[in-house]
Amino acid sequence: MSFQMLFKALSDPNRRKILELLRPGPLTAGEIVRHFNSAGSTISKHLSILKQADLVIDKREGQFIYYELNTSVLDSVIQWLINLEK
Repeated sequence: MSFQMLFKALSDPNRRKILELLRPGPLTAGEIVRHFNSAGSTISKHLSILKQADLVIDKREGQFIYYELNTSVLDSVIQWLINLEK
């Protein structure tokens, strides 16, 4: 994980909304798309950027791919921000 990729991923409001949608638990891409007025390919691109930044993990279950938050990366970012204050 690079902080540059992470902050780039977080800079987009649609990607932040995806992270908020994943907070309660894993969702498929189709379930995520229903919350947007965007094409599935656009959401897929956003998910790809979130995965590259290690903010999202994907897991295949049968025909479906479920996306979930990678909370360990969020913990690392929070710790880094706390250390800036010291």
